[in-house]
Amino acid sequence: MEKILTNKVINRLTLYHSILSDYMEREIENISSTNIAELLHIDNTTVRKDIALLGYKGKCKVGYKTSELKALIEETLKFEKLKTAFIIGAGNLGMALAKYDNFEAYGFKINALFDNSPEKIGQKINDKDIFSIKDFGKIMKKTDVKIAILTVPKAHAQEVTNFLIKSGIEYIWNFTPCVLNVPDNIQVWNENLIGNFLQFTVNHGKKDN
Repeated sequence: MEKILTNKVINRLTLYHSILSDYMEREIENISSTNIAELLHIDNTTVRKDIALLGYKGKCKVGYKTSELKALIEETLKFEKLKTAFIIGAGNLGMALAKYDNFEAYGFKINALFDNSPEKIGQKINDKDIFSIKDFGKIMKKTDVKIAILTVPKAHAQEVTNFLIKSGIEYIWNFTPCVLNVPDNIQVWNENLIGNFLQFTVNHGKKDN
């Protein structure tokens, strides 16, 4: 029976994967839970419990085989199954996401961007075309993309979401500061940038006091 991992565990596993990739580039064959914990400033027990969930055990005084643990995380998080997405909104954030090259290392590919600005339509960002939002439905019919990354202004977020759902989008990665109203069959992941920033500043402030 496949284990269901919590969001927090999945987030930590992606961080472990990044560390393991760095170790492999430096040709370091083994890594310990203590190494990982110190780099991420978390408890060593947490790291060991996360890795135990994968059914993988390290060796005493040796730790984990870097290549094996990295491959196991990739298999668990299904990196090999490519997931494709469209960015909706070619503003500063949408452009920045389009320029980020590491998505594909995690089995995630951005196919194109959509916007309503005549100045942006027809341009390319990191070899990704910017299309008119008016053409979204037509292009959707030619692809198997089901994920939309929403980076439009808050005032237009719900309206655009309604349009995306009618066009066939099933998953929305929401970067807008808006709580979206969607049907039960549509999955939304909210990326709360301000909330994450405030968590950091509040916790940092507590440590300073």
